Amino acid sequence: MPQRDAQVTVGTIAKVLLWFVYAWVIVSLVLLVLAFILELFGANPDAGFAQWVYRSVERTMSPFRGLFEPITFGKQSVLDTSVLFAMIVYGFVALFLKAAIDWVTDRNKQRRRRLDEEARAAQPGVATSTSPTTSGADRTVQPPAS
Repeated sequence: MPQRDAQVTVGTIAKVLLWFVYAWVIVSLVLLVLAFILELFGANPDAGFAQWVYRSVERTMSPFRGLFEPITFGKQSVLDTSVLFAMIVYGFVALFLKAAIDWVTDRNKQRRRRLDEEARAAQPGVATSTSPTTSGADRTVQPPAS
């Protein structure tokens, strides 16, 4: 079994942390969508579910509160453009985090592959080639059967 490398360990820890942050962003994004829909359709703010959603997005919305003026339709229906802007920003953050997760995963795979190849090369009598491909000089052309 190959020895654990410090870069692989750090990469794995970074990947786990990125996944936790990514999950938090996705959950926040879902709650923002719910809050946006509830406000747009004029949901009763005294209903338990609406209170829970609004309370859940308070911290997520804190940097965006008051950024734009909400547009009111009728008595209760509100188009909160600040929530809409927050959804866009958190969406871009989620895309960035997913790209970072993919990058860290690829780097870890490359490092592990390199370590495995080095470990195989260090063992006597073990072939170091990882792919069963042959060069063009090794191929033989057989005549068609008659």
